[in-house]
Formats: sequence, structure tokens, C-alpha cells
Amino acid sequence: MTIALLLSALLILATTLIHFECLRGLSAILPRLAVSDRARVLFGVLGTLIAHMLEIVLYGVAYYFLRDHFSLGNFVGHFADSFATFLYFSAETYTSVGFGDIFPTGMLRMVCGFEALNGLLLIGWSASFTYVFMEHFWNIDKANNRDAPT
Repeated sequence: MTIALLLSALLILATTLIHFECLRGLSAILPRLAVSDRARVLFGVLGTLIAHMLEIVLYGVAYYFLRDHFSLGNFVGHFADSFATFLYFSAETYTSVGFGDIFPTGMLRMVCGFEALNGLLLIGWSASFTYVFMEHFWNIDKANNRDAPT
């Protein structure tokens, strides 16, 4: 149990740092792009999506190593022993979809629970970032005033 808690904490720390650095980078780069405000918002959304994909991959790699090298449990159900299945399960858990076709056993269950909580928080952070970013760059009033007769 101690190993599962420690590794869960390390994964949460790593994904939070990845997310922080991606959002910080987007905040620094996007305002300086020589593109329309709408394109900035689009690039911001795509940038946050890339951050989430990196985090899902990190958890997928972790599941592979936790299962095969730390013997913390296994996956049962419709589990095909391939890296694509680890990624699928990680995305399913990270987004809290939980189809139930694959489920963990042993201490992997604890790590998966922390991934779901971590994913929920990071997705919420992305939603907040996107809202603030859109509020700044997606100024509909400015666009409407341009079209208004003077």
C-alpha cells in the first residue's frame, strides 16, 4: 500500500507540473502570436488537449510498470496486453468515464482512483484557463461594435 500511495503522489505531482508548465507556456506564447483572436483561442484549446494527452500517456506508462515491475495488481475484463490498452484504460480513468470493460485489481485500484481525481482537477483547471483565455481574446462585443453603423 505504501508503494501505491507514494507512486500515486509522484504521478499527481508530475502531471500537475506538466499541466502547470503547459498552461504557463500557452499564457506566454499565445498573446504574442500574429494570428486572429479566434485562432489564439483555438491554439489554447489544442495546447490544453496536448497537455492532457501527455498526462494520460504518463499514467499509461505507469500502469505498465506498476503491473509488470512492482506487482501491484493486474487488469481484468476485456484487457488485451498491449500498450494501446494501457493508454485506453488511462484515458478512460483520467476522464472519469469508466466504461467498466477493464478494471484493476490489487493496489492498482488505488492508483486508478487517484488518477480519476487528478484528471478531474486538471480538466477543471483547463476549463477555467480556457474560460479566462476566451474572455480575454474572444471579445464578441468588440466584433459586434466593428459591424455596427457609425
